[in-house]
Amino acid sequence: MNTMMNVVWIVAIIVFGVVEGVTEGLVSVWFAIGSVAGLVMSVLHYGTLRQLAAFVVVSAVALAATRPLVRKYASGGYTRTNADRVIGQVGRVTEAVDAEQGAVYADGKTWSARSSDGTVLPMETQVRVERIEGVKLYVTRA
Repeated sequence: MNTMMNVVWIVAIIVFGVVEGVTEGLVSVWFAIGSVAGLVMSVLHYGTLRQLAAFVVVSAVALAATRPLVRKYASGGYTRTNADRVIGQVGRVTEAVDAEQGAVYADGKTWSARSSDGTVLPMETQVRVERIEGVKLYVTRA
């Protein structure tokens, strides 16, 4: 019986490992670790019920131990940069800004800029930065 269970646990390790390898994100790594625990219990000649218990407990502990990492990894989201600090600041138009082109001086630098609402903003107009996309500021009249 233990030989058959050894094979079952080895197959489980392989299947969970392959699933983890072909998916994007953490999906089954905890179950692969739990399967290793089940295999160890099988090699030590424990019964099937104890092997399954080891699988469940070790999988749960592995999940709990890596939860902060998983939360960070899975959240993806937006990473703020130093350039983001320009959002909300008031700048000065240095080259007329419209929906297609322009330049604004803000945060001690000259930035490519676009008008958020498509209006033309002449030189020397005070503008507020609404958002940043790449290296372009999207601005409105302050």
